[in-house]
Amino acid sequence: MELSIVIPTYNEKENIEFLIHQIEQLFHKKYTRNFEIIIVDDNSPDGTAQLAIKLNKKYGNIRVIIRRKRQGVGAALREGYNKSRGNLILSTDADLSFDVNDMERLIAELNKGYDLVLGSRYLSKKDYEKPDLQTKIKGFVSKYGNVTVRLLSGLNVHDFSANFRIIRKKIWTEIKITDDTHSILLEMILKTRYRGYKVTEIPVKFKLRKYGKSKLILTKIAPNFFIKLILYIFKYRILRLS
Repeated sequence: MELSIVIPTYNEKENIEFLIHQIEQLFHKKYTRNFEIIIVDDNSPDGTAQLAIKLNKKYGNIRVIIRRKRQGVGAALREGYNKSRGNLILSTDADLSFDVNDMERLIAELNKGYDLVLGSRYLSKKDYEKPDLQTKIKGFVSKYGNVTVRLLSGLNVHDFSANFRIIRKKIWTEIKITDDTHSILLEMILKTRYRGYKVTEIPVKFKLRKYGKSKLILTKIAPNFFIKLILYIFKYRILRLS
């Protein structure tokens, strides 16, 4: 199989049908169903997993992994990546914030010889809209938090925290990611780059979710992200541990 698309979900029933339909429309002709969509659901009470199972009867290439309890996006991504069958693994959020059409751009960039390609919300001069104060604060923390990570890590990456990326399966298998939190996104980049593999990023479109509520709580994620950053730099850059 050529491509696996991993989507972690928790209470995303309002979004998942639109997202899956868009992905199927985009890739059906190009890959002739030689791709899979992996929904990793944390036992959503709104019926997200059940809807995905129903959609598989229509499309035939959707795998649904239902976990017994809510374990978070990091654990969901790791399980989805580990169980993927494709030579390439692409992951995205379920909230329709990222433009599905940019998935083809991720693949095209990877085919230039890179091992990991990241979608960046901050690479272009035009930033995404922030209509209210809370979103502006989150955007500020995210943007300048990424600046801090870039300076400390020594990597020319502008967006370490976006779950919109593609990696070669053989690289994923080799780097042996261990994190089960949101910091998995950081560990993936640092470990891939510090091992000498090629990492790049492209600007992508980003918009605020229309349906449902964000599960991202910066007051919880940001401190853990920073602690993991120091740990990973020490382990993978200084000590060069595997």
